Amino acid sequence: MSDCIHLSGIRAYGHTGFLPEEQTLGQWYEVDLTLWLDLSRSGASDRLEDTYDYSADIKAVQELIKTARFQLIEKLAATIADIFLQSTQIEQVRVRLTKRHPPIPDFSGQVAIEITRWAKTRNEG
Repeated sequence: MSDCIHLSGIRAYGHTGFLPEEQTLGQWYEVDLTLWLDLSRSGASDRLEDTYDYSADIKAVQELIKTARFQLIEKLAATIADIFLQSTQIEQVRVRLTKRHPPIPDFSGQVAIEITRWAKTRNEG
């Protein structure tokens, strides 16, 4: 599948992290997503009902970041991927999760991870 929707700059303040100050004080996170799906139908019809409506899932990602209390950003990224893979339209998702200001002494950069997950075969089970 070569059709993609890119969603970038999804930001929220959350409390995921191993360090006590991350769990207590929190920090800003940013999410960039690539969603692989078939866009041929919506490309031909020009109708919203023929494409993937991502607006509710963007809000779900922001709410997850705000409420989750995971120790690892890997778990947060995997949980974000699961949100999108619940849709029968999404075949694959790439999640890039960035800690905008990690509490690391003498480090003013960012830390990011990227994971890619595929939908399970829809005919299983």
